[in-house]
Amino acid sequence: MAPKQGLRELKKARTRAAIQKEALRLFRERGYEATTVEQVAQAAEVAHTTVFRYFPTKEDLVISDEADPLVFASLRAQPPDLTPLQALRAALRDVLGSFTPDDLAAGHDRTVLILSVPALRGVAFGNFIDTMRTVTVILADRTGRPEDDVRTLTGAAFGIMLDLMLRWSDDPALNLPEALDKALATLDPAQ
Repeated sequence: MAPKQGLRELKKARTRAAIQKEALRLFRERGYEATTVEQVAQAAEVAHTTVFRYFPTKEDLVISDEADPLVFASLRAQPPDLTPLQALRAALRDVLGSFTPDDLAAGHDRTVLILSVPALRGVAFGNFIDTMRTVTVILADRTGRPEDDVRTLTGAAFGIMLDLMLRWSDDPALNLPEALDKALATLDPAQ
């Protein structure tokens, strides 16, 4: 069970979510390049300095989400007897299964923007690599094996994730959590 947030942390989380929600709405309506941070601040009813406090760059308004730390924590918490692939699938099911329809819709909007705006693709790719490296380290730590022993699995899993991002951007009706779990299952030699 997650610890209860204090009132201050809850207010910060709500402000952050409101800023990102307004940014995504404006980017959809006006285009990413045509929308300024000042316009985002105005729509979210905060100062532009507040936007930068939560999102250091304009790209972060799209790229930033809370999923990675949740996946890392869930991956570390999986039972030790699971294989790296089983642990990764379980962690992704845990985290994606906790997303509301609104969370998934916002994720879809972010995915479409990332794939359609070159500046966002570059930043997202860097983030993707960092996440892949962290997952590799966690899986290696879980198994006590060198990172090279799990790197291929991690690369294959992230290739699947990238493919599903592309498919999801074209088909918002795709059940992403289910499709991801089913696709990752194909990496299991016992299947």
